[in-house]
Amino acid sequence: MSAARAYHTTSTLANGSVLVTGGYNSGAGRLNSAELYDPSTGTWTTTGSMNVARDSHTASTLTNGLVLVAGGYNSVTTYLTSAELYNPSTRTWTTTGSMNVARYIHTASTITNGSVLVAGGSNDTVTLTSVLANGSVLVAGGYDGTYLTSAELYHPSTGTRTTTGSMNIARYLHTAATLTNGLVLVAGGYNSAAGYLTSADLYNPSTGTWTTTANMSIARNSHKASTLVNGKILVTGGQSNGTYLNSAELY
Repeated sequence: MSAARAYHTTSTLANGSVLVTGGYNSGAGRLNSAELYDPSTGTWTTTGSMNVARDSHTASTLTNGLVLVAGGYNSVTTYLTSAELYNPSTRTWTTTGSMNVARYIHTASTITNGSVLVAGGSNDTVTLTSVLANGSVLVAGGYDGTYLTSAELYHPSTGTRTTTGSMNIARYLHTAATLTNGLVLVAGGYNSAAGYLTSADLYNPSTGTWTTTANMSIARNSHKASTLVNGKILVTGGQSNGTYLNSAELY
């Protein structure tokens, strides 16, 4: 990437490119910059900057192709309710309606009816979510005073939650990406026993169980993972042992 960043977002666009937005690094502080990754060439280009610098926000690709960025943290206005939309055709940002509650380190998942589910944040446990093929939302890991292996499923049609199998390793500030075969790849993160993690687990929605898979090349947390149109997973940035990363790798 052109800028080292952690606590950023990644979103796969309709044309297959990946939009990276915001984040933080120790040199520049909180970022409003954005860049695009082209999987066909493996190259990065800059694109329009957000109106508000933010980290620990969310970004969701909507059914109309726009990308919704919401919430996060900014050292000027602290926790944010603000939201903005990225238009891939014009490569520009416009402000949109704010959330009801200021939040950061929350999650946002686009569910099958086109709505965006926003959950948790600074006043809740830190978790990662993935939308499954059946429309359920998988919530896995995080921190509530202890590092968690637990996972649960949210069912948008009923608004209810059920428990499912636990991960093999407790992790926090990890990533979760739904693969084209329906499995969910959870990678990296941190726990107090092992520190920064390279390990990865796969969740099978059919059985509710987890299996280990190949490790990442670099231990990292606060990174991002995106499913590309070719089926690979792009992992970008994050931090490891106090160093902010601009590196990327493919699963």
